[in-house]
Amino acid sequence: MSAQLIFDLVPLGSLIRYSDETPRPPERFRKKLTSWENRNSVGRLIRKQVERHIGNTMLPACITLHEGDYGSNGIVTIRVHRTFSADSDLKFTVAERPAIGSVRVLDRPGDGAELVYLASHRADAEEWLTKHGYPNAILDEVTADALAADFVEGRAAA
Repeated sequence: MSAQLIFDLVPLGSLIRYSDETPRPPERFRKKLTSWENRNSVGRLIRKQVERHIGNTMLPACITLHEGDYGSNGIVTIRVHRTFSADSDLKFTVAERPAIGSVRVLDRPGDGAELVYLASHRADAEEWLTKHGYPNAILDEVTADALAADFVEGRAAA
């Protein structure tokens, strides 16, 4: 599916695979493998940003995936996010949707909110919030109705 369909149909918190559909090069070709890995990976959908205008420039809608955190001793020093334009030439697939009953912790209400934590249940989300500073955070429980919204005009987000 396209990045636009991910934007339109897939809920925040889903694991998304993206690919340029080229075969993986052998391990011995380090530079080719690194280049391939930049266009073929997986991440959690944390943000959807609508099309916007800045002066005379139009920025298309985009999605942001969280690919990982790096650090040591429980301290995150680097957080890797990757943003894709809705007109990206890559192919996207949904690897996993958030479980019913899980709770999304969003950094703020409204459009453009970013998923900062996906909790397994409400108590976990509330405990996480007490340890992290997000004063405007909201809790959004994943319901069966929210996941049913993946169906639009008879099509399902695959």
